[in-house]
Amino acid sequence: MILDLPDTSTQEVSKQLVRLRETGGAVTLGRVLTLIISADEGEPTESSIEATNAASREHPCRVIVLARGSRSEATRLDAQIRVGGDAGASEVVVLRLYGELADHGASVVVPFLLPDTPVVAWWPGIAPPVPSADKVGRLATRRITDSIASHDPVATLALRRTGFTPGDSDLAWSRITPWRALLASALDQPPFEAITSAVVTGPEDSAGIDLLAGWLRAQLDVPVVRRSGSFEVRLDRAGGALTLEFDQNSTAVLVRPGQPDGRVAIRRRGVADCLAEELRRLDDDEVYFSALGGVSDVDRSEMPA
Repeated sequence: MILDLPDTSTQEVSKQLVRLRETGGAVTLGRVLTLIISADEGEPTESSIEATNAASREHPCRVIVLARGSRSEATRLDAQIRVGGDAGASEVVVLRLYGELADHGASVVVPFLLPDTPVVAWWPGIAPPVPSADKVGRLATRRITDSIASHDPVATLALRRTGFTPGDSDLAWSRITPWRALLASALDQPPFEAITSAVVTGPEDSAGIDLLAGWLRAQLDVPVVRRSGSFEVRLDRAGGALTLEFDQNSTAVLVRPGQPDGRVAIRRRGVADCLAEELRRLDDDEVYFSALGGVSDVDRSEMPA
């Protein structure tokens, strides 16, 4: 069910939410958090709502889409409420702000926050330089960005590092979870030789590849070189390198000296999968922070100038 409320007020939207709850059952029953999707003018919101609907089957929540429209238009609030099949296991409140109201999104969103539940803010597009300093970010205990949306991932990761506040995370980090798990699992198997150095190769503009290199640098405390090219991770050991790459069928291939190649099907993770992972843990991600710090210590001298 979708209910449109053009040129409305926060009070009217709240009344409609109560009315829907009374006529359609306990809409907020079982909601475990409030998720704010913050989007500026021109940034798509429907794809973000679809990803949230999918993730909500694991994490029922109230979703508030804060969509800032043109500041040159007359000041008004256009709202939309989605429940039932149009909202997954959540309820979705879309707030489109125009004119002067577009600069006061944090104030508009406050009446719709679920009481006594965590608040998560997500910027699916361009995020503020310091998410925790943003007015919406201040409302949240967890702040999710996506470096893939930036024009310069390396510079963006540097911003995330210098402006980091416990509770910050990035979907680029969640995208590489299967790779990190596979590498960690391989190192738990014999021979238990120390890693002496590592080389991480991947697309030049991939924030995930940079985070993977930073993670290895921080966790292994060995020199790590970042190269541009097809995906490959090489971990050098005295008895021969351990290599992770993908074959023509997009299957992960783990190559170890003296052992058969290990093959693992790893599908590309969509936004919904990454978002669901981020919502599973609302505590501070210290490993992500250490990976951000490791990025600055990675040798990028072999990357194109």
